[in-house]
Amino acid sequence: MEQIEPNHGASASANFEGHTVKDIIKPAESILNKVCVKEALDEMQARAVDSSPVIDQRGELLGTVSKNKMNREVGGFGHDPKTEPVEAHIEKNSPYCFDDQTVAAAEQIMLKAKIGEVFVITHEKLLVGTINIEAIVAQKHGGKDSLGVSEKSASRSITIRFAPQS
Repeated sequence: MEQIEPNHGASASANFEGHTVKDIIKPAESILNKVCVKEALDEMQARAVDSSPVIDQRGELLGTVSKNKMNREVGGFGHDPKTEPVEAHIEKNSPYCFDDQTVAAAEQIMLKAKIGEVFVITHEKLLVGTINIEAIVAQKHGGKDSLGVSEKSASRSITIRFAPQS
């Protein structure tokens, strides 16, 4: 996991600067690291998501898993998804922010990482939720739905990941 340092030179309104991530956090559904790949894939299918955070028994964020990567690596190598542990397929370099950081700092982390959503953790690395760019834009504009994103569709956020440039 990596904490990307925000660019504090970015301009934002004083009102926006004072709000913390706790103000607009949304809960995150996760997968336990001890389940098998089949269980993880079934859970992700049921939630209609392509990736999911992975936590340990304590609730500590360990990283993420993706359906595509697990299908490629497990099926492609002939492993049994009913016995293959999900832990072997965790991507550990997911950007995150802390629950007591400002919303502006979280925005800078997302912009720097070129993603639309980050995990929110405590300083003990316990997963508490996610924050997405739509929620930040709404916060900047006084809680108004400036993007035209309804409450119903906003709850299904999409994580946009950009391929690293060579």
